[in-house]
Amino acid sequence: MLKPAIEERLIVASLIEELIDVLDKELDIYQQLIPICNEKTQIIIKNDLAALQEITDKEQYAVDQISSLEHKRETIMTNIKIVINQKSETLNLKTLIQMLEGQPKEQKALSILHDKLNSIIRQLKEINARNQTLIEQSLEMIEFNLNVIQSTKMVLGNNTYTKDAAQYN
Repeated sequence: MLKPAIEERLIVASLIEELIDVLDKELDIYQQLIPICNEKTQIIIKNDLAALQEITDKEQYAVDQISSLEHKRETIMTNIKIVINQKSETLNLKTLIQMLEGQPKEQKALSILHDKLNSIIRQLKEINARNQTLIEQSLEMIEFNLNVIQSTKMVLGNNTYTKDAAQYN
């Protein structure tokens, strides 16, 4: 039978490997989202509603995958917290990386994934903010055009003509 400390380290090592795998998959999906979001920008500019629906469906599929992986990541982090007897409310990735000083390979792998995820999420936020601005501008333009049309109708009055081309109200 293994000593408790060795057994605990083996369990934590296994959980860390699983965490690295999940984070690597998340990173891959986030990287796939970058060109999709950039394509969405062009579609918004072109005002192509059919293509916008298609690209939004692609985005939603990726978001669903990320959500599933996030659930796995949270479960793994909870299990690590239990195994190492962590008393605090939360155990985040940054804290875990600091705790892995005795395991430089895992610490480095998690640190690289952490940095890459932060970078790509920041990039996605910038693209999404740009897309949101474009959509808001498009909506403002639509509203402006509707107001112009409505005010033109008011100025021109009722232009209904009778059969003999005489105007009536």
